Amino acid sequence: MSVSVLPLTILDYDAISALWNSVGMSKRALNPVDDSREGIERYLKRNPNTCFKAVTEDGQLVGVILSGHDGRRGIVHHLCVNPDFQRGGIGSLLVKTAEEALKKEGIQKIFILVFEDNEKGNAFWEKRGYSLRTNLNYRNKSLNDQIPTGE
Repeated sequence: MSVSVLPLTILDYDAISALWNSVGMSKRALNPVDDSREGIERYLKRNPNTCFKAVTEDGQLVGVILSGHDGRRGIVHHLCVNPDFQRGGIGSLLVKTAEEALKKEGIQKIFILVFEDNEKGNAFWEKRGYSLRTNLNYRNKSLNDQIPTGE
């Protein structure tokens, strides 16, 4: 099946939210503030050229990547492909498109956070050249009571 990669807009929110919530590992990574319609709209305004969707010929959204940068480092916040369409190259196509977009914006290095127990996800990223950093501790602090601090 042929898919097209197109820029992501806030008009896609309902479809991307449904996709994220239908995939266990993606749903696990969501929080009620940053991944709300308002949070995604804010993200897309800041990163209008680095977020993409994969759609089938009939317009079905089957994959999405949210990537952006702070002017220094790129980050992939969410990559999700409908399980019925996985292992068909859609994830790789979305990653390549996001990497090229980030490079056009002057970004030379990208990072991603993947749950340690997400074997499938970690294998995917390793295969695409994303190395595992074992010399860092990831720390976070929630500034909003609605956002859990994590495990």
